[in-house]
Amino acid sequence: MASTLNANSDADDYGQSLRPGERRPAPYAASSVPSLGRVYPEPDCLTRGPFQRDRDRILHSTAFRRLTYKTQVFLFHEGDHYRSRLTHSLEVAQIARTIARQLRLDEDLAEALALAHDLGHSPFGHAGERALDGAMQDFGGFDHNVQSVRVVTTLERKYLAFDGLNLTWEMLEGLVKHNGPVRERASAVAKSVRKIETWQSLDLQSWASAEAQTASLADDIAYLSHDVDDGLRAGLLSFDTLASAALAGPISEDVARQAGARGDSRAIYEVTRRMITAMVADVVTETRSRLRVLAPRSPADIRQADDAVVAFSPAMRRDLAALKEFLFAHVYRHPKVMNVMSNAEGIISDLFGRYLSVPETMPQAWAKAAAPLNARQRARLVADFVSGQTDRYAIAEHRRLFAVTPDLR
Repeated sequence: MASTLNANSDADDYGQSLRPGERRPAPYAASSVPSLGRVYPEPDCLTRGPFQRDRDRILHSTAFRRLTYKTQVFLFHEGDHYRSRLTHSLEVAQIARTIARQLRLDEDLAEALALAHDLGHSPFGHAGERALDGAMQDFGGFDHNVQSVRVVTTLERKYLAFDGLNLTWEMLEGLVKHNGPVRERASAVAKSVRKIETWQSLDLQSWASAEAQTASLADDIAYLSHDVDDGLRAGLLSFDTLASAALAGPISEDVARQAGARGDSRAIYEVTRRMITAMVADVVTETRSRLRVLAPRSPADIRQADDAVVAFSPAMRRDLAALKEFLFAHVYRHPKVMNVMSNAEGIISDLFGRYLSVPETMPQAWAKAAAPLNARQRARLVADFVSGQTDRYAIAEHRRLFAVTPDLR
């Protein structure tokens, strides 16, 4: 495995690492050609490249700070050491930079996309998203990936000259295609970017940049490894039950033999550390192989490829599919988690219904903005307000507006 990630190997055009200190991008990296720019033209920065500026704007955004108190799997008050949406995003960014460096991609773009990918997530993780999507069924639905695009193009309001963060075309493309090409023109994703497309086409049916593909896989690597970690620490998993899981099982058995004490915190960390190493090495090896076959000479060649270029090997894809099924059975659908999340869905549904029927219960600025809107527009505004809430703010709002609020424990 060490040879796969040899940082001292000679550079070539298809992902081989450069010597320490070298940062020459490959010809297929997004930064090998000039950025396609921003919706609102801005002068270049003297000290930062365009993707560095994107990353910094995300880090300074209100939506990013709110991720501190947004659920990943376990609620914020269940323990100080479980992942939140913020720590998840930071782990995704670290993994994305590692892969991008090995493949000689633009690390700043990969990192920025990783940091931004969950900006639109609702409180209470996927439970909150399910509740909002259900409440919005008559008004276009709710999807956190689409909402992330709304956050960076409309909902962040920090600049005098424009709404949103005015990110580069490459950032918008990567966020819109986080799950791959957008094949359906009538999909919520396609509808969400119509205004952007009047400025410049995102070429929705093509693949995104290699950096965007990297951020997407880094998301999978991060959540699969840290959900195993959190599941073990929460007592929903044990080393005995984990032994039957794909990828994590053989690793956990080897660690248990070496550690001599199943469940020890060092042993738990060793399992997830090795999982990340194995998945990252697999992506780098498989992607280098695909790059040699495709022989891309520009970022456009990556986008026009018949298949994803940054990818897991077929064997790893099978293992990860099995691992996801294992986590659904033992963690995500564990009775303890399901009970808490069912109550969390109820909180979100209650809040949405109250704000929609009585907009005056929202803060003054939101209530004022809702007044002139039609029913569909008002529902979208309410979804924007609810999705932007943190877990603890949503709980506090429910206690303010309703006589009884479930205890999410």
